[in-house]
Amino acid sequence: MTNSHSSALPAALEAQLRSALKTHWGYEEFRALQLESMTHVMQHQDSVVILPTGGGKSLCYQVPAVCLDGVAVIVSPLISLMKDQVDALRASGIPAAFINSTLTLEEKRVIARDLAQKKLKLVYVAPERLVVEPLLTRIEEAGVSFFAIDEAHCVSQWGHDFRPHYRQLSILRERFPTTGIHAFTATASQRVRDDIAEQLHLREPQQIIGSFDRPNLIYRVERRSKLLDQITPVIQKHRDESGIIYCISRKEVETLSAQLNALGYSSRPYHAGLSDEERDRNQEAFIRDQTQIIVATVAFGMGIDKPDVRYVIHAGIPKSIEHYQQETGRAGRDGLEAECWMFYGGKDLQTWDYIFDTQPPEVQVASRLALRGMLDYADGVLCRHRLLVRHFGQDLDEDCGDHCDICQGEITFVAEPLPIAQKILSSIYRQGERFGSEYTARVVTAQPDDRVTRNGHDKLTTYGLLKEHSILQVQDWIGDLVRQGHLIRMDEYQILKITESGWRVLKGQEIPVLRQSDQRSRTSKREKKPKVDNADSWVGVDRPLFEELKKLRMEFATERGVPPYIIFGDATLRELARYRPATIAGFLAIRGVGERKCEDFGGQFIARIEEFCIAAGLETDLTEL
Repeated sequence: MTNSHSSALPAALEAQLRSALKTHWGYEEFRALQLESMTHVMQHQDSVVILPTGGGKSLCYQVPAVCLDGVAVIVSPLISLMKDQVDALRASGIPAAFINSTLTLEEKRVIARDLAQKKLKLVYVAPERLVVEPLLTRIEEAGVSFFAIDEAHCVSQWGHDFRPHYRQLSILRERFPTTGIHAFTATASQRVRDDIAEQLHLREPQQIIGSFDRPNLIYRVERRSKLLDQITPVIQKHRDESGIIYCISRKEVETLSAQLNALGYSSRPYHAGLSDEERDRNQEAFIRDQTQIIVATVAFGMGIDKPDVRYVIHAGIPKSIEHYQQETGRAGRDGLEAECWMFYGGKDLQTWDYIFDTQPPEVQVASRLALRGMLDYADGVLCRHRLLVRHFGQDLDEDCGDHCDICQGEITFVAEPLPIAQKILSSIYRQGERFGSEYTARVVTAQPDDRVTRNGHDKLTTYGLLKEHSILQVQDWIGDLVRQGHLIRMDEYQILKITESGWRVLKGQEIPVLRQSDQRSRTSKREKKPKVDNADSWVGVDRPLFEELKKLRMEFATERGVPPYIIFGDATLRELARYRPATIAGFLAIRGVGERKCEDFGGQFIARIEEFCIAAGLETDLTEL
C-alpha cells in the first residue's frame, strides 16, 4: 500500500540501484515496496516508510546511499544496532562508520578525517549527538546525500516508544532545507505517521505503507498451565537455534532463565534491573550465538538486527498489540519460517494492573484499553494473521491456511453454540446491561457472590443456566461474543451491551462461534498435525552440510569479531547446502552473496563444500532439485 504520486524512477537510476543491490548484497530482486521507497530517496522527496520487521527497511536507505553522491546520515537509537549495521556494510565492501560514546579519541579522529575527505557513504548517529553543533557543521561540510530516521515512531508521543531526543531532529529541516529526510519504522498508526511528518517538518512527504502481515511467522496462543512444560518442547525443537522469551516482570525473567540453564539450555537474562555492562554482555552473547536463548522483559529488542531468531515466546500476555507485533517481529527476519508462541493466564492481568497503577491517570485508561485489545486477540477465533493486520487497518485476501493455531484446527469449538450464546445474552439483558464479564459469568454459573445476591440476580430465570461450566469458560465465551460483534464493552468498567447482531443471535437468526477451552484436546491436535517445519525452505538442503557451513561461518565471525550473520545469513547457508557450488561463478549466483563477500569467503566455503561432498559421495554444482 502506498499513497506515492511521484514520477517513475528513470531507467538508468533503477539500473544503478539493481546493480548495487547485486554487487554488495547479492540479491537479484527488490522486496515489496523497496524500489518505491528508494525512488523517493533518489529523487530527494521526503517520505515516511512503514515496512514490517524483516521487510528490508535498511536496504531502502543503504542501497541509495551507495548510489548517491555525499554521505547518508542514519539516525539510530541503539549503539549495538549501529555497530552491527556498520559491520555488515563493511563486510559488503561499503565504507561506513558510526559516531557514539564507545569510540576512542583516535577512532573519532579517523572518522572526522574520512568525513572531511568524503570517503564515507553512510554514517550512523544517535539523535542526541546529531543535533550538536560541531557534528552538524562537519557533516554539512562533507556533503549530505539524505537523512534517514530509523525507528521513527520514537518521534511521536503517540508511538509505543516515544523518546524526547527524537523531537530535536526538527532542526534538520531548518539546517538542511533542500536535503531529503526519510522516516522509517515497522509499526505506526495513521496518527503516529502524521505526527512524525509534522514533528520532522517533512515537505509533502510520500507515505509508503507495506502489509503488516508476516506470512513466514506461525502464531500460537495457549492458556498458561505448567509454563516450563509448555515452552521446553519449542526450545528443544530449536535446540541449536536462537530464540527470545519475553516475561512481564524482572523476577520472572531471572527465575525462568535459571530454570532453563538448570535443564541444560544456554540462556541469559535481560532486564532494566541489570547493570548496563551485564545487559550489554548478555545481548552481545546472544547476537554472536554464544548463547541460544535470551529471557527478557520488553526492555530487550528494539533495533536488534539478528535475522535468524527462529522463535519468540511470550510467557505472559504483552501490554498491547503494537508491542506484540514489534516483539514477535524479531523472529524470522531472514524470511524463513519462525514460531511465535504466547502462554498467558489470569495472573498476567494482576501484574499489568500493578504496573499501570504507577502511571498517570490518563495513561492508565489507554493502557488498560490496549491490554483489552491484546486479550481479545489472544482469545480470538479468527485467523491470527488476519486479526493482527486488521488492528492496523488492513486485511488479507484469505486466511493464512496453516500458519496459526486457528487455521491449523488446533482450537476446539463448541458443537452447538447457539443455546449457550442465547443463555448468556439473555442473562445480560435481564441484568439490565449494567454489568461486566465476570459478574455475568457468576450469574449464569450460579457461583456464590454477595453482589449478585444483593442485586437479586440469583432470582433471575437465567441464574445457573450454565452451572455445569466454569466461570473462566463462560468468560471466554463472552469474549468470543464480543470479538464477533454480538456484544460490546462500554467505558472503563467494561459493561456489556448487546449489539444489533447480538439480538439476531437471541432470536436464532445468527449463529456465533464459541471456543471450547480444552487444552488436552488442543495439545493432541497439535501433536498430530506438526506443520511448523518450513518444508519448502529445507527442500534439497543437506542438513549435515548446513551444520558444517555454520561451523565455518562461526570461524570467520570469531576471527573478525562480528556476529555470524554478518558473514552469511541462514537463508544463504541453506542455499549453499542445497546447490553445493564448486566454482566462484556458482558461489556468486547464491542469493545473499555479493562480490566482496565472494572475494573474502568464497574460496574457503567452496573448499569446505567440495571436501564434504567428496566424503559423503554427493554431487556438486546442482542447478535444479
